[in-house]
Amino acid sequence: MAVRPLRDGRYAVETDGSTYVVDLDAHTCTCPDHQLRHARCKHLRRVALEVTERLVPPPGERTAVCAVCGGRTFVPTAFRGPALCPRHDHRPGDLVRDRETGTRLIVVAATDERADRVETVEGRLVANYPTNADYGAHEPVFRAVYLDSLRRDGDVRRYAFPASRLQRVGTRVTDDTDTESRPSPTEEGTASPTTA
Repeated sequence: MAVRPLRDGRYAVETDGSTYVVDLDAHTCTCPDHQLRHARCKHLRRVALEVTERLVPPPGERTAVCAVCGGRTFVPTAFRGPALCPRHDHRPGDLVRDRETGTRLIVVAATDERADRVETVEGRLVANYPTNADYGAHEPVFRAVYLDSLRRDGDVRRYAFPASRLQRVGTRVTDDTDTESRPSPTEEGTASPTTA
């Protein structure tokens, strides 16, 4: 059996000799078994299994391409803007690590703007910072604050980063990213932060 999502939130299930339409929300299928007996047929079970395994999008979502890596992801049907896979998507409040410095930050805002179109306070494009050279200029920008800066009194400076420069804490981190032994990016000029 092959399952294909349809634009209206239903699914086409192709078998050797027929094609049936499954509506998961209504728990219906156009196959004779379901129509005559009102039983939960194998087509409903197959669609539910493929949704659970994330092989097809659930109702109300559609397949999209991650703006960073090109991988497949699911987004709400009416979603507009750059789609991001779970690896590259961050939400305000997420604890992340800067891949260049190993320093921990907290995401404060997600934008739909590209790194080659966002200017910093200094008037430079995020994509033009040397420390962002290894990241795509097409990537959406996230704004974050350094965790260390939250302890200080006064204003907290926000920095802008291309999506893939930030790594969610809790994902696989190598031993060479020990943040305690590294200076912060504002000390000793190790990596120029991108001030937003």
